[in-house]
Amino acid sequence: MTTTNARPRDPVKAHPEGPFPEQQQPWPGLAANMAPRPDHGESSYRGSNRLHGRKALVTGGDSGIGRAAAIAFAREGADVAISYLPDEEPDAREVVEEIETAGRNAAALPGDIRSEEFCNRLVADAVARLGGLDILVNNAARQKAFESIDALTTEDFDWTYKTNIYAMFWITKAAVAHMKEGACIINTASVQAYEPDAHLLDYASTKAAIVSFTKSLAKQLAKRGIRVNAVAPGPIWTPLQVTGGQPPQKIPSFGSETPYGRAGQPAELAPLYVALASPEFSYSSGQVFGAAAASGDP
Repeated sequence: MTTTNARPRDPVKAHPEGPFPEQQQPWPGLAANMAPRPDHGESSYRGSNRLHGRKALVTGGDSGIGRAAAIAFAREGADVAISYLPDEEPDAREVVEEIETAGRNAAALPGDIRSEEFCNRLVADAVARLGGLDILVNNAARQKAFESIDALTTEDFDWTYKTNIYAMFWITKAAVAHMKEGACIINTASVQAYEPDAHLLDYASTKAAIVSFTKSLAKQLAKRGIRVNAVAPGPIWTPLQVTGGQPPQKIPSFGSETPYGRAGQPAELAPLYVALASPEFSYSSGQVFGAAAASGDP
């Protein structure tokens, strides 16, 4: 339904294994500067009109999982707004081009989601630019590795929680006011919610909170006909990893600990986001869908 070749293939060999070259970028980083560049489905995703006429807002839509979802949504017939930090403009321009090439309306909305004021304006601008809103993907995140709680400052802790939790709350609250029956919300959780690494204390705890937020909100919104689900990816090759999300010495072997022996690519998650946004998944709400290479998570 989504790839250029429907023949069965070995998922372990579907994308190259590491090791990755040693590399670091200043936050927030660019996918364009990564080696190798992540695969967001630019040359592989083929849509089948599953989201025709839908209006989607994807936070962190410039790169990584958000970018893969935005491209897939557009190729499935949706108009798409993406949020991102101003420093990520080069990546965002590429995504806008992909959306427009698919024949859909694109809205590029830069800003810092740590601001409640910006989050409210983001949703209002997305609704105005797209003519409505019925899909929300809360995907933007901050991840920074700290070897010890002694090194984790209040400023860093606050930064992570404002980006990963407060922004999700602010954006979701603003978006729900515009959503009607049949709308859906998809939150990006993580394998870190279930198998947290020692060096990701703040990040992992936010992802666990996202799981609970998703399940509780789904119960609230059921009577309004709005579905809420989450995706819990395993290690995925995105700018988060090379901007401090992993200790530098772990970059070459990133993802090798999975049963597949490799990290995932953003393109491998796009079909899951499309499925959760589509009406075929009408009986799925309050669920967390894993994508972690046989790691045994949800």
